[in-house]
Amino acid sequence: MKTQVCIIGGGPSGLLLSQLLHLKGIDTVLLERQSREYVLSRIRAGVLEHGFAKLMREAQCGERMDREGEIHEGIFIAHDKGMDRIDLHKYSGGSSVIVYGQTELTRDLYDARAKMKGNVIHNVEDVKPCDLTSAAPYVTYRDGDKVVRIDCDYIVGADGFHGVSRKAIPKDVLREYEKVYPFGWLGVLSQTKPVSPELIYSKNERGFALCSLRSQVLSRYYIQVPLEDSVEDWSDDAFWAELKKRLPGDVAARLVTGPSIEKSIAPLRSFVAEPMSYGRLFLAGDSAHIVPPTGARGLNSAASDIYYLYHAMLDHYQKGDDAGLKGYSQKALARVWKAQRFSWWMTTMLHRFPANIPYDDKLQNTELQYLLSSDVAKQSMAENYVGLPF
Repeated sequence: MKTQVCIIGGGPSGLLLSQLLHLKGIDTVLLERQSREYVLSRIRAGVLEHGFAKLMREAQCGERMDREGEIHEGIFIAHDKGMDRIDLHKYSGGSSVIVYGQTELTRDLYDARAKMKGNVIHNVEDVKPCDLTSAAPYVTYRDGDKVVRIDCDYIVGADGFHGVSRKAIPKDVLREYEKVYPFGWLGVLSQTKPVSPELIYSKNERGFALCSLRSQVLSRYYIQVPLEDSVEDWSDDAFWAELKKRLPGDVAARLVTGPSIEKSIAPLRSFVAEPMSYGRLFLAGDSAHIVPPTGARGLNSAASDIYYLYHAMLDHYQKGDDAGLKGYSQKALARVWKAQRFSWWMTTMLHRFPANIPYDDKLQNTELQYLLSSDVAKQSMAENYVGLPF
């Protein structure tokens, strides 16, 4: 088998790049270890930067997002003195975000690839990127007892943190930066009316909480929990009771509870791998970087990678210009680290850290009060939240 770009990983990053390239006449093959049904069963974030939304439209996949997505022009921050609203639209110069579940976004991309008869191969095993520094790289995978080889011009690793792509970069070349936080998020998805039309981030002495949503009938809630906790430690009733304790009284009073559709605990970590390219291999999304979900940067950081890769490959195939491909890692990492900083900042400001000394707590509270009292600080938060320019 031969193609121009072989993409490893069938999540939203790989699908989006495949779709964008296909629309420009660039051939791709996409390999995914799991089934389509498995990929679509994963519950992930749903806050999209305005730049990501624009990229979905360019990929001809934005119709349902624009029809069903919730446009949010602000967020709330709850604290011991009440609840304040950050006007994202005002402080970012007119931008906003779209709340649209990653599962639905991925479904739209899958449907678009199927409509265009895109080559998406599921349930592949033992994927191996090979000859990365040569002019003729290739990828092999196993289909039952048969080994299949795909010859290509370039390989894109969009196969997540545990994928094979990053591991294909030699250890003496790759440098990894990681910070593991001493807590996780227990998330519950429920078929209930959201407690608020916009997200509520709650800083509480009992721990952080977040009230989010997927639609007007589907809510997503989170609470900070110790890393030692498991899903089995938390019944639905226990979750709702603890969430209410971390919210302002009037918000807790109007919270609609119900059976959980999905419940999971995600540990929080910050991670960056450098470089994001090696020979003819390019990393994108979680294969190269992970952020705590506090600032909603994870999926959006992946989208910026795809934006840079897409335009770099267009320049290569349409103009014979390789400057974008050569500069991809440096350009992508510059934005990635800004997303890391923002996610780290929101996480450290809003969560309860068990090892904090009283001095740390005072600084944490002061940081929040400064944000709420300063137009300059609100502007900085808003421009990061709605998305820095690509």
